[in-house]
Amino acid sequence: MTTFDFSGLTPDLILDAIESTGIRVESGLLALNSYENRVYQFLAEDKKRYVVKFYRPQRWNQLQIQEEHDFAAELAAHEVPIVAPLTISEQSLHMYHGYFFAVFPSAGGRQFEADNLEQLEWMGRFIGRMHGISQSSRFKHRPSINIESHLLIPANELTQSTLIPADLHHPFFTILEQVVELTKKRYSDSTHIRLHGDCHAGNILWRDGPTFVDLDDCRSGPAIQDLWMMLSGDKQQQFIQLDTLVEAYEEFCDFDRSQLNLIEPLRAMRMVHYMAWLSKRWNDPAFPQAFPWFAEGRYWEQQILALKEQFSALQEPALEL
Repeated sequence: MTTFDFSGLTPDLILDAIESTGIRVESGLLALNSYENRVYQFLAEDKKRYVVKFYRPQRWNQLQIQEEHDFAAELAAHEVPIVAPLTISEQSLHMYHGYFFAVFPSAGGRQFEADNLEQLEWMGRFIGRMHGISQSSRFKHRPSINIESHLLIPANELTQSTLIPADLHHPFFTILEQVVELTKKRYSDSTHIRLHGDCHAGNILWRDGPTFVDLDDCRSGPAIQDLWMMLSGDKQQQFIQLDTLVEAYEEFCDFDRSQLNLIEPLRAMRMVHYMAWLSKRWNDPAFPQAFPWFAEGRYWEQQILALKEQFSALQEPALEL
């Protein structure tokens, strides 16, 4: 397998891969909302619904994916509600014709409501429980969130992109450079723990409480990374939300309030990293289809405004509790 995409992942190969684990597929495959990987739901002969996830080639190596699975299993063993991969024939990670894949139980639920304080309180408790467990060990193979990987390299990748309209190069790269430089100054090293890494509303199912899904971006980093993406609205709303989260979080795990200074730098890093990610994946046919606006001048005009707003936010005092 030498390509960085899914050009060889045909329906027949998917079905053959699933059945190589001993699971017999009865229904067709329903593609689920995933772009980095390929994820499908299906009904098996045992009348249970499953989800199969094929990992993007060359993104994570075998040890890194297995560490994701081991982390999920560890959390599940401590009764943290998370959708962990199934262990089949004593292994959770499988390979078929060069593709790594895993099978999960299908979990239903509605989307987490970020503006619902009662749900935020639940989330604070469960993130606190997750972090209490995650602090007991360290990742050996998963990378960390840092300035190099999440800011400098993505910013450089954007300079190579052909998708940014030429007439917007000067204003875009001027404000991007300002955001990068200020983020470097504002971001400081902090204690790193094992994280969910991408803990936003889209990765949480709600059914009588939250269930975490998709540890694909788990990595080491500051604890605040798993909390700040819960925040929305203006500064007062974010203060109330953060206060609710942290109070519940501290029922299970101590929280270092000095990490509040990292919220806006982490937000800036996510903005830059996201733009570079879309640009890097543009040759994958799924991306132009799912994100057609990314190649439009209007999108980049909006990003110039968003970066200016983030530059201002980086200059403001951090939230305090």
